Amino acid sequence: MTTYDELVARGLIAQVTDEEEIRELVNEGKAVFYIGFDPTADSLHVGHFMALCLMKRLQMAGNKPIALIGGGTAMIGDPSGRTDMRQMMTKETIAHNVDCFKKQMSRFIDFSEEKALMVNNADWLLDLNYVELLRDVGPHFSVNRMLTAECYKQRMERGLSFLEFNYMIMQSYDFYALFQKYGCNMQFGGDDQWSNMLGGTELIRRKLGKDAYAMTINLLLNSEGKKMGKTQSGAVWLDPNKTSPFDFYQYWRNVADADVLKCLRMLTFLPLEQIEEMDHWEGSRLNEAKEILAFELTKLVHGEEEAGKAQEGARALFAGGGNTANMPEIALAEEDFEEGQIGILKLLVKAGLASSNGEARRNVEQGGVSVDGDKITDVKAQIAKDSIGVDGIVLKRGKKKFMRVVVK
Repeated sequence: MTTYDELVARGLIAQVTDEEEIRELVNEGKAVFYIGFDPTADSLHVGHFMALCLMKRLQMAGNKPIALIGGGTAMIGDPSGRTDMRQMMTKETIAHNVDCFKKQMSRFIDFSEEKALMVNNADWLLDLNYVELLRDVGPHFSVNRMLTAECYKQRMERGLSFLEFNYMIMQSYDFYALFQKYGCNMQFGGDDQWSNMLGGTELIRRKLGKDAYAMTINLLLNSEGKKMGKTQSGAVWLDPNKTSPFDFYQYWRNVADADVLKCLRMLTFLPLEQIEEMDHWEGSRLNEAKEILAFELTKLVHGEEEAGKAQEGARALFAGGGNTANMPEIALAEEDFEEGQIGILKLLVKAGLASSNGEARRNVEQGGVSVDGDKITDVKAQIAKDSIGVDGIVLKRGKKKFMRVVVK
């Protein structure tokens, strides 16, 4: 199976400008392609995950990735998929976020010996002269056509600022600059970026008389059509200090049955033949597939050792085996106890499993709280310090929220 055919089989490709040309470039390892990442936070998240995996796949096939960090475009903000304007960031915040991105991307992409490039569009965008840009680029963009783009349509209802209106021009200019500086002949991105990407290919054609290509990849959606990578507490981050390896593992371990195989195809590097075999798995075997998914993705982001620890911790909690030391942990101090005991409501709040005593009370009354597997039904229940022991206790709320509690 060719590289391009595998991308199709894995369900990654959404739209392409010229399938035959793109197929040839990708299969022969001649694609010099870029994907842009605006540094709007100090960590990449699951929403970036598929793009990083795609870059890794194509690099393994001999193609050359360019990771474009949007230090310049982040000064504007991408209106795609938004109903309100993004918060403006300072140059210092953007620079810090850029540094964080570089470290995380190196886990996926080999930047040694010019096998890949990492560039920042601030290097050319921030030095542009406005009047010169208007004269040089402005004539090649139709306002009427721009307003038909989906990314602008969604914002028009609430009010599209002139600041945001320039985003497409800036992203198009990126492709134009990369084409000239590095021979970049392709741009890849999320399906919501299609209009911006076409702007780049058109600008290159009009200014240079050359062909460049664009391909979008399917967004990672669950079976309900919602973007994956969000939890009730927020985004699932790739930074272990923002989302622990254990919580990252648990996110994928808990995906819906209907989403497991899709995630295995789109995100892991397991052979398609192995994934197709899982298509017939049911019951406990489907849970095994979820474990495989969670382990493979945690290994990609955090390394095999952390993935193993996360798996052990999860098995200790849900399967009655494994190492409880690898669960997320909260340490109680002497001042947390009154006369050698701590109330169950206070403990739930302290462990971060409830936001308030009121919520903790409801959890207990509804039968959703247990300690070491024993259900707690009394809201006045007390946990003795001496009963916690050296290995701690496992406090659980609901099916998926838990914490190992130890004493300092």
